[in-house]
Amino acid sequence: MADHARPRGPAAGPRKPAAGPLAVATVVFSVCVLTIVGSYHAIAGFAALIDDRFFVRPDDYPYALDVTTWGWLHLIVGMIVLAAALTLLSGYLWARAVGVTVAGLSALECYFFAPYYPVWCVVMIALDVLVIWSLVRYARPVSHKLLGVDAADDTDDVGAANATNDANATNDADETAR
Repeated sequence: MADHARPRGPAAGPRKPAAGPLAVATVVFSVCVLTIVGSYHAIAGFAALIDDRFFVRPDDYPYALDVTTWGWLHLIVGMIVLAAALTLLSGYLWARAVGVTVAGLSALECYFFAPYYPVWCVVMIALDVLVIWSLVRYARPVSHKLLGVDAADDTDDVGAANATNDANATNDADETAR
């Protein structure tokens, strides 16, 4: 008797979000790279704050700020980038938007800092561009799969709403058949 009360097949529960291995890898890649970029910014900021002569000030550069100012800027941006990296696995749209924005601002900062430390700035800009690409590419179900969250827990997810509607329609059909 208990077997008849429990639905079978696709209506047995909410659908799990579909995420392929490549999609999961892009999320993990973004988090790892943003952590590296944020750590670099923080270390460069500490280096500039500890020793003003660590970065050589270029001559005739219109954006030549004091090295201490660049140090504080790098340190603050580094902490923001690290915080953005930690929020990415939440799966929210705002976390992706923050990640893309922070990676863009990090690339812009490195562009203006390039005369001080050109090789590292080119590497950081390339990593920021890769992060932007991967964050724009991955979808919300990827983070749900990583965190083990059911799609039904997310009320604004269209896939979860469709799964709930399918389950209700199947239950109604079962009761009508009885």
